[in-house]
Amino acid sequence: MPKSRTQIYDELIVIKCQQGDAKAFGELVDRWQKQLWRYAFQLTGSESTAWDVVQETWYGIIKGLRKLEDAAVFPQWAFRILNNKCTDWLRKQYLQSRLDDEIVKQTQNYSNVKEYDNGNLESLYAAISKLSPDQRAVLMLRYSEGFETTQIAEILGVPDGTVKSRLHRTLNQLRQMAERHQND
Repeated sequence: MPKSRTQIYDELIVIKCQQGDAKAFGELVDRWQKQLWRYAFQLTGSESTAWDVVQETWYGIIKGLRKLEDAAVFPQWAFRILNNKCTDWLRKQYLQSRLDDEIVKQTQNYSNVKEYDNGNLESLYAAISKLSPDQRAVLMLRYSEGFETTQIAEILGVPDGTVKSRLHRTLNQLRQMAERHQND
């Protein structure tokens, strides 16, 4: 499939950044900041944490950009760095706050919330928030960010088949939530 003008332009910006062009780096940040933040927010559930994680991601990008051999894979590479930073943050949260207790509390709090209301975006977000971080990641990368299965596999560092099965299970779980809501 031929590359779009946007993809070619992004590759050019990455190459300029690799050559030390500070203006190009500013443009790279402008072009990718919102997408990276949106993904981080979906995984962490916190606006401020999402900004912190994205900032750490940009630091990682700066450190490794010159080593990136193919400018065309910048989106997958950047999202992989971000995914790793989010995973690290989630692990720290788990260890610091005994996430099991928090999940029980959240589950009890959500039991009073209608799980899936046709046309109600808040209900959809509530249902998505009940998914595991792995499920949210694959869902957001596919449908919010528009990555293909193979690209998601590269970002998450898992086999292509794992991405397909996670996506399938996640969509089935959301469908079951919707059916339970309709039967309530």
